[in-house]
Amino acid sequence: MYKKVSPKRTTASAVDTYIASTPQEVQGLLREIRATIRETAPGATERTDYFQMPGYSYEGYDYDGMFVWFSFKTPYIRLHVRPPVIEDHKKQLAGYRTTAAIVSFPADTPISMALVKKLVKASVKAMKDKSK
Repeated sequence: MYKKVSPKRTTASAVDTYIASTPQEVQGLLREIRATIRETAPGATERTDYFQMPGYSYEGYDYDGMFVWFSFKTPYIRLHVRPPVIEDHKKQLAGYRTTAAIVSFPADTPISMALVKKLVKASVKAMKDKSK
């Protein structure tokens, strides 16, 4: 019988290091997204072991409980969420570049933290609904 082994959780300093590795002009927005995610998903584990970018999880769900990540890829700050969140919010995301699971915000424009909060909540809900 195999014992499920939880992946190594990352300390907050790994996320700080990730943010510090990005251009200075986007670091404030990344910190703001981080704070918004942490406020919206209290008790979530902050980690960088999936995809080497900051991500958040709750134990006991599929995909190791991962429900949101953020990243920077010139010229975008990206929020990675669970499908079908992007499709379910396509009207609010009109005008942003999207894939099935990523919304890309231009790094040189303000980002609506209310929208980030809504997407994070929807991603947590999608994860929890899938486990039912």
